[in-house]
Amino acid sequence: MPPRKKKDAKPKPMKAILWESADQLRGTLDAAEYKHFVLGLVFLKYVSVAMAEKRAQLEEGLRDGSMLASLGLEGTASDELIAQTVEDRRQYTGSGLFYVPPTARWEVVMERARRTLEGASLGEVINSAMEAIEKANPTLRDTLPQEYNSQRVNETTLAGLVKLLDRLEFQTQVGEDGKRTGARDLMGEVYEYFLAQFALAEGRKGGEFFTPESIVRLLVEMLEPQEGERVLDPACGSGGMFVQTEKFIELHEGNRFNVSVYGQERNLTTWRLAKMNLAIHGIEANLGEEPADSFHEDQHPELKADVVLANPPFNISNWGGERLGMDPRWTYGVPPVGNANFAWIQLMVNKLRPGGRAGIVLANGSMSGKSGGEGDIRRRIVEEDLVACMVALPAQLFRSTQIPACLWFLAEGKGRQHSEWVKGRASEVLFIDASGLGAMEERTLRELKAPDIQRVATTFRAWRGVEGAGTYADIPGFCRSAPLEEVRNNGFILAPSRYVGVSEAEHDPDAEPVEAKLERLTKELFTHFEEAGRLEAVVREQVGRL
Repeated sequence: MPPRKKKDAKPKPMKAILWESADQLRGTLDAAEYKHFVLGLVFLKYVSVAMAEKRAQLEEGLRDGSMLASLGLEGTASDELIAQTVEDRRQYTGSGLFYVPPTARWEVVMERARRTLEGASLGEVINSAMEAIEKANPTLRDTLPQEYNSQRVNETTLAGLVKLLDRLEFQTQVGEDGKRTGARDLMGEVYEYFLAQFALAEGRKGGEFFTPESIVRLLVEMLEPQEGERVLDPACGSGGMFVQTEKFIELHEGNRFNVSVYGQERNLTTWRLAKMNLAIHGIEANLGEEPADSFHEDQHPELKADVVLANPPFNISNWGGERLGMDPRWTYGVPPVGNANFAWIQLMVNKLRPGGRAGIVLANGSMSGKSGGEGDIRRRIVEEDLVACMVALPAQLFRSTQIPACLWFLAEGKGRQHSEWVKGRASEVLFIDASGLGAMEERTLRELKAPDIQRVATTFRAWRGVEGAGTYADIPGFCRSAPLEEVRNNGFILAPSRYVGVSEAEHDPDAEPVEAKLERLTKELFTHFEEAGRLEAVVREQVGRL
């Protein structure tokens, strides 16, 4: 009997490998540190693979003569010219790739992990690689982790982790034209995976929650960033808002490189992750000179943006409001020191250029709360006619908090008719109740699907009068355009459920008429009463015999 053919071994999915990498570190690092430690190594392998692809392409083009013309040469390329060209940093950075010095490449790290390279420890080799890559690529300055020789992870464990990550496979990063291919959401995918696995282990971290991709997509679809605009996220986390912004522009046939991106993040590790994430996507972003708090150390003091969007920490009380007092940004009132929600709203409004627009994720309490003067601030914002749309989100969208959330969309100048984004809707607010949308992905996690996102975004576009979006109409239970006077009569409460009403029941021609149904149910009820009386008499008789 002939021997069985072995099946081709399929490469393990990225997520399975990453989960194993976390197992390698369990008991050595806290859950909150797994992702940061591993992501630096993933980045190192990624940039090494991308450079190796480009290097091979350069060498092939020089040997077959197809690249010589671009270099102003004729004839056959010498080995010396080939060696010189494939190590020319400009050949990589000019194509949107990173140049990785010879001593910093993944194969060098692997040699040390396999102990085929003598000398420095593996941790020292990795740290040196990170430092060399930063020096060769100024945009990565102060970005890459360099804690691999801290003795917190022993040499054997670190070598096992490197060998495991060596099994990661990346899709082609260089196109036939020698340029980097369309951005791949690698770090976003990896980062989201790690947060999904460890969010509960890390805890709430003062209300800082990772923004689910479906919420980011909905924000971007509603705000519709355009080529040539300035986009700001004052609480940018790992940069997911910017990735979706550029995807949206590219999808709508705009030049995704012709957009100015500004962000700010106070946590050092997350700030570094954002820079790595954006660098891999080829997104040039100004995240400030250092990680900093947007309230107290504004890294973009002169900026006025076309689009401002954010998912700031919910309901934070330790934001230092007592140190700001009568800050000029508090146009609509001093926010309470015990809750930063209305500080975030006013900060974002302050960053808008005339006619700009903003979208912000906040806890539902922001729509109706009155403590600490919140009600008065909300009243002034509504009276200024800044609020374009309020969206109530479904529950259970976030992994690490059950706090229900909503979306605020603000249009600077809507009431003064100089908003290009919302026209002809002065003194009106669109309310959308999306709380019933989405599908459960897990027992405790819901996700907005593409049709849900499109339904909400298309409704908003129709209300704004965008060409091709159709004619807007109120839909009971889902959306309603309410006049400002009605909002006043409701005490400036902005919860969509106050305005959209209930959905109309579908008419069933075979349904039982109401009068007949009432008569039938009444007869059934009295029959049950009679039966209950009979059973009571039987029970009393039996008890009396005891």
